[in-house]
Amino acid sequence: GGMSPLNRINRALIEQLAAELADRGLDLPVYFGNRNWEPYVEDAVAAMRDNGVRRAAVFTTSAWGGYSSCAQYNEDIARGRAAAGEHAPELVKLRQYFDHPLFVEMFVESVAAAKQALPAELREQARLVFTAHSIPLSARSRCGVDLYARQVAYASRLVAHRAGYVDYDQVWQSRSGPPQVPWLEPDVADHLSALAAEGAQAVIVCPIGFVADHIEVVWDLDNELRQQANELGLVFARAATPNADRRFARLAVDLIDELHEGREPSRAQAPSGVNVPPRYGFSVDGALCTPDCSTF
Repeated sequence: GGMSPLNRINRALIEQLAAELADRGLDLPVYFGNRNWEPYVEDAVAAMRDNGVRRAAVFTTSAWGGYSSCAQYNEDIARGRAAAGEHAPELVKLRQYFDHPLFVEMFVESVAAAKQALPAELREQARLVFTAHSIPLSARSRCGVDLYARQVAYASRLVAHRAGYVDYDQVWQSRSGPPQVPWLEPDVADHLSALAAEGAQAVIVCPIGFVADHIEVVWDLDNELRQQANELGLVFARAATPNADRRFARLAVDLIDELHEGREPSRAQAPSGVNVPPRYGFSVDGALCTPDCSTF
């Protein structure tokens, strides 16, 4: 069996973060904790406590709002502080960053690179398809009406606009659980079948919902979806995720600067006439950042 690449990617990102902080003259230690694997969030918070850290910024590897994408991280923060006891540091979760200019820039660049990887004669006709992790319909509005879906749609529009695409698709992937439980659709596999039936010859898949090469990217897209595309006669190119790109580290430090300096958030300009979804994220010690959000 294989193993998740996330710890390796996160440690590479930490190296970039340390370099970015040093370049800005900021002497800040960086700690790393996972929800489901070592090192755990509880270990990171305990290490901060033992090292005398009294306040820390929390950067999550999710750009979005919603329960799984945001509120569950608040639960992780609260659990880590509870395990560390009365001397646990104050933990300030940084804001959602799906519309940060660097987030948009990295995906615009990765879409362009994926396009160039296609045969020259197919590049202009290739269909651009954005994909993000699906969620059950029962959870779609737990933190605001269709918050997660609206944010994904908005970020896809920002990237497509700057990449020069007027027509594109935005779909979902990696649903799980009983088939009778409805999740956000259309599913990316079903969508590729529909594109092939309509005569498409090439597709660029941009996993905008992921900031790193999760199993849902390297298996669900690079393996299963690529194989399906081959069987359908579709030439397939997958846009890269940010992973440990230095710009991703810059983005994280920018969010810290916004908080520390009290400056206005850096946001990509919306195309004319596009509705901007709610943008939340700053919260302290596991508190929810909006009363619209529920964790039950």
